[in-house]
Formats: sequence, structure tokens, C-alpha cells
Amino acid sequence: MTTVLPGQRLGLAADTNASTGTYIKDGFVYASVMGNKHITPSIDPLNTKPSLSVFKDKQANSGVPEIGSLIIGKVTRINPRFASVNIMVISSTPCSEVFQGIIRVQDVRATEKDKVQIYRSFRPGDIVRAKVLSLGDARSYHLSTAQNELGVVFAQSLAGCTMVPISWEEMVCPKTKVTEYRKCAKPTE
Repeated sequence: MTTVLPGQRLGLAADTNASTGTYIKDGFVYASVMGNKHITPSIDPLNTKPSLSVFKDKQANSGVPEIGSLIIGKVTRINPRFASVNIMVISSTPCSEVFQGIIRVQDVRATEKDKVQIYRSFRPGDIVRAKVLSLGDARSYHLSTAQNELGVVFAQSLAGCTMVPISWEEMVCPKTKVTEYRKCAKPTE
């Protein structure tokens, strides 16, 4: 089972049947809810395609992020000093409530910290993978993307397409070929 987020592409519509918690758009199956992805083999001899579904985790972690936990979150706003993030997943477990976090300019990357600019690293709406650095203040956790496997994992272009990373600091829109700066996460296996 894999934890997926709303809007995450799960596969080709031609290869699978969309089921509970999914929808089809432009020939692809996407998750409509945050939860666990399930692939069920077909028992119908006329339709051999497996069913793809996403179920909300009833045992979702109601705990809080701990120092060192990996999180998945959505960037809600940015300013020159930090990016605000809504934490949605803690250590592969969907959250039952929203936690706030911030990625400060000095925590974006490990080297050349003085050259980091938040608007060249994140944009509102980006989905990021980060690590909890500290409990921060009363309002938000301090997060870091200062490792190769941490950073933006999903971003949408102005044309509404899912952007593709072309380097550790750039993503391109496959439709318009417009390049935008992001602190990209190295893909994990």
C-alpha cells in the first residue's frame, strides 16, 4: 500500500479501472482523497483491467510531528524570509488534522545558504517533502529541505500541467515548455 495525495497521478486510464477515491482526467487516473492506494485484480473475464482505488486511512495518525520526522505538505504562502506549509502527511501516515510549518530561508538547502531566495525555491500550491527540524514556536514547526531527497515533489504550471524536474533547481511545463525555479526533491525509489 502506498499513501497518495489528492490530485496525484496514479496510472493510465487505459490500463486500469478508476474506482473509489479516484477520478479520470485527460486519460490518467488521479487520487481524489488522501489515503492508501489499492490495486484489485479483475474477476470479470470480459474486463481484465485491475481496479484502482484510494481509501482514507481510518487509523490516521492523530499525533503530532516529531523532530526528524519526514513530512509531506502544501506550500500555502511565501515571503522573502520563509515559506508557510500545511503539513498533510507525517512519516507516510495521513494527518487527521492540519499542522502548520515554515521553511526558513536558511533551511532550504545545505550549501550557499546566503544565496537562497524563497520565491526561486517554492510557490504557493507546491507539494513538498521536508524534515521536521524543531518544534518551532506556538504556531508552526520549523521544517528543512536541506537534503537532496527533500524539496518540491509536485508543482503545477500556470497552464495547469504537472511540472517535470529537469535539475535540482528547475522544473519545466511539458505543455508550454516554460521553465520555473524550484528546490526539487531527488526522486525516491
